[in-house]
Order: sequence, then C-alpha cells, then structure tokens
Amino acid sequence: MSNHATNNSIEKSLDLTNPVNFVHQGTGQPVVLIHGLAASLLDWNDLIPCLVGSGFSTYALDLLGHGESIKPEHLRDFNINNVFEHFSDWLESLQIKEPLTLVGHSLGAYLAIQYAFRYPDRVRALVLVDPFISLNQLPFLLRINYRSPIISSTMIEHTPEWLFRKLIDLTSLSIRNGFVLSEEVRVQTAADYKRAHPGIFNIIHTIQDPSPQLSAISQPTLVIWGSRDQTLAPTSFTNLIKKVPHARGIPIVGAGHVPHQSHPAQFNQLVIEFLSSLSLNSLP
Repeated sequence: MSNHATNNSIEKSLDLTNPVNFVHQGTGQPVVLIHGLAASLLDWNDLIPCLVGSGFSTYALDLLGHGESIKPEHLRDFNINNVFEHFSDWLESLQIKEPLTLVGHSLGAYLAIQYAFRYPDRVRALVLVDPFISLNQLPFLLRINYRSPIISSTMIEHTPEWLFRKLIDLTSLSIRNGFVLSEEVRVQTAADYKRAHPGIFNIIHTIQDPSPQLSAISQPTLVIWGSRDQTLAPTSFTNLIKKVPHARGIPIVGAGHVPHQSHPAQFNQLVIEFLSSLSLNSLP
C-alpha cells in the first residue's frame, strides 16, 4: 500500500507541493526502514515482507531528493538538516503512539542515530546497517570529493544522457558493490541513481560526526555490516559499537556495502532475531 504525507517544516524556499513517498504494510510493533544515499524504499523489497510476515507494522520512505519524494530546486536545500527535518516531520505525521524500531542503512543509519539523540522516548531500538557517520570512513578520493562538492544542476543539465548513465553504472559498481548483487538489484540501483536529484551528493559534506555523543544512546542497538564493504571502512563499525553502551555487532562475511540486498536471507534472519529478542525482554 502506497501513501503520501506532506511536509510543512522544511525551509520555506522548498517547493512543498510534492509529498513524501512511502509504503506501510502489516500490523504490530512499528519498524521504520531508512535507505542510504542515492537509493530508495525499494532497497527494502526483501526485508518488508519478512517483517510483515513476522508480525511487525513496517514503514519505508523515500528520503528528500530520492525516489518519488520531494526534490528541492536549489542545491543549498540539499543538506543534512533538511533531510532530517523531512524525515522527522514525516514520522510525526504518521502519529504512531508506540516507540519505533529504526532500521537505517548508511546515510539512513545516521538519520536513525540523530533521531534517537533528539527523541529518545520515541525510539525502542536501532538496527544500523553499514552506518555512515563521518567522512573519515570513506576512501581518500571520495573523502576529498565530498569535502569539496562540485555537482551542480547546470553541470548535470549539460551532461549527455549516455555519459550520465555510464557514470551511474560505474558508481553503482564502485559504491554499492554491485558485483555481488543480482541483476534485478543492479537494475534497481541504476534506476534509483537516475531518479535521485544530483544535489543529494552535496548532503554528505554537511554531516557532523556524532561520535562524541554515541555514549548517550540508551536503546538496544544492532550493527550489521558487510565484511567486504569498499565504501566505508569496516573498522569504523567496530569502533562505533564500542562507543554505544548497548550495542552488539555482526558482520556478514563476503557482503559489501549493501548486505540487505546482497545477502537478504542472512540479513533478514538477523533482524528478525533481534526484534524477537526485544519482545521477549519486554515480557514481565
């Protein structure tokens, strides 16, 4: 079932006529799925039916500038504050009364952490998948690029379609570790890059490392990552786990940056087991 919600709190320079695109399926404890950069809610195609079948009310959205959600006109509007407000206002519009479990991948994990910081009483637990929290996690060349972003609407407008598609395919293989993904997921990955506004790549350099505040996260936290992640340094995930009081981590051997897509059966099992343990621990 597809739904839409309108955001009224983003900076007034944004065109608010476009809604937040999201899906909601199932009943039970609420679980919210947050995709990463240049992706969409379709990233969770394997996890959603698994969660619904296990008795969870499941929500997934397209973030600001992604998929079928609002795409601001001005590059200055593509910053982490606007992305977070777009996300948090959408959650508020759902009027969910129970605490949420947030499942975030990469940039989505950053948003989940920030939401837990700001609204701790609204968060039941966190599942952080290859979490991106700092430019220092990136390879050197990507780090330099994101610190001095050069993407602009004018440049994209004058880029030939064939070249843009080639860049999408190359980025898919490099950043999303597409060589371990199915053909269906590769096609989806390329389509998500094409649908996303190019300004989304400017979001990265506006992120502020939350490491000094990680000790304040009180919720049970599961960190899952691919042992062959070539986008973010796997050692950064173990460092994050040490800083979060109630966190534990599980690497998926052989997976890259998107273990939820490359190894869905193993990933889904880990998530369901974690959520089931939360239910057992809440019993009297």
